[in-house]
Amino acid sequence: MVAVANALSALSIGLTRVGQVGFDLSHVATFIGAIYGGPILGFLIGLLGGIVPGIHFGPLGGLAWLGLIGLPIGKSLTGLTTGTLYKVFDIRRRANPSLLTIPVVLLGYVPECLFTILFFITLVPYFLGPQPWVTLSTLTFILVKAWVEISIMSALMGALTGNLGFSSLVTSILTVRKAQ
Repeated sequence: MVAVANALSALSIGLTRVGQVGFDLSHVATFIGAIYGGPILGFLIGLLGGIVPGIHFGPLGGLAWLGLIGLPIGKSLTGLTTGTLYKVFDIRRRANPSLLTIPVVLLGYVPECLFTILFFITLVPYFLGPQPWVTLSTLTFILVKAWVEISIMSALMGALTGNLGFSSLVTSILTVRKAQ
C-alpha cells in the first residue's frame, strides 16, 4: 500500500502540480489501509506514503527539508485518525458501512488539516524564515484543494467499502499477511 500511495502521489502531483500546489491521491492507499487494517497500518501507510509528496514539495519545491518531514507527519495523522474512528465506531459491522465511511473519512482528515495550518503559520517561518510564497491566500488554496481531494476520496472509499468483492479481497490479503 505504501508503494501504491507513492505511485498515486507521483502520478497525480506530476500531472497537476502548479508551484507549491498539486492534486495528491496518495490518501486512497492510506484510507484503504486505515479502514481495513486499523489505525497503526493507516499511520504507517500515511507516514511512508508521504515520502513522494514530501520530496515534491520539500527538496524539489519551496519547503526544503521541512517538507520531507512535515508532509509525511500530516498524512500519518490522517491514517491514524481514520483508522481509529473506523474502529471505535465499528463501521465495518454496521448495516450500511458505505454511507458511514464518507463522514469518517472526512473527519479523519481534520487533524492533518489543523497540522497543515500550524505547519505553514508557525513551523515554516520558524525553520525556513519568511517565504514569499507562503501567504494566507496560498494556504487557503492548499486547504480548499485538500478538502476537494478528501471529498472525492471519501466518496470513492464509500463505494469501495460498499463493494463486497473489494472488501473481501482486501480483508483476505490482510488476513494472509497477519497469519504469516
